[in-house]
Amino acid sequence: MAKPCGVRLSGEARKQVDVFRQNLFQEADDFLSTFLPRKIISLSQLLQEDFLNVADLSSLRAPLDIPIPDPPPKDDEMETDKQEKKEVPKCGFLPGNEKLLALFAVVKPEVWTLKEKCILEKVLERVNAVKTKVEAFQTTISKYFSERGDAVAKASKETHVMDYRALVHERDEAAYGELRAMVRDLRAFYAELYHIISNNLEKIVNPKGEEKPSMY
Repeated sequence: MAKPCGVRLSGEARKQVDVFRQNLFQEADDFLSTFLPRKIISLSQLLQEDFLNVADLSSLRAPLDIPIPDPPPKDDEMETDKQEKKEVPKCGFLPGNEKLLALFAVVKPEVWTLKEKCILEKVLERVNAVKTKVEAFQTTISKYFSERGDAVAKASKETHVMDYRALVHERDEAAYGELRAMVRDLRAFYAELYHIISNNLEKIVNPKGEEKPSMY
């Protein structure tokens, strides 16, 4: 049986491979020594900001410009067939919750950064529970807009039902708590990732053992 021949690289190809290896090593070094610590610190600072430490959640409520209809008439004031029925007042443009939207604008880029940076699948598999939660962040954001939109639609249609208005405010308050928890989870993920990489740095750099040449 013939022995497999080794891969032979030309001088130029070898130089390109060496440059790639050096760039990869530098990127990994920057990721561990610079990016992860900075992210942990910046997210810790973010969690100290006033807009993520709102004690009175009712202050997060956005005004709902939905007219409240008049109470139903008494029996002696009921409309006859000849009388025209009063139309339920229609509401105008209903914007989203600006305070929550501003908070989403801060948190969403952090989620995208995590997806773009943390491509170390072997490491991610070791913290699968955290990985699953990270992947659910975008679903949580989309779910908020969907559920709040449904609540606003019901409140604007059934203008006499105050519970639908309350539902909108409840959804906003719940989303605020979820966003703050999301930032904490992002920080915890970076911290755990830093811990895992630091403790297994030798295995990552030299996965074949000390007797074999380092991958870098």
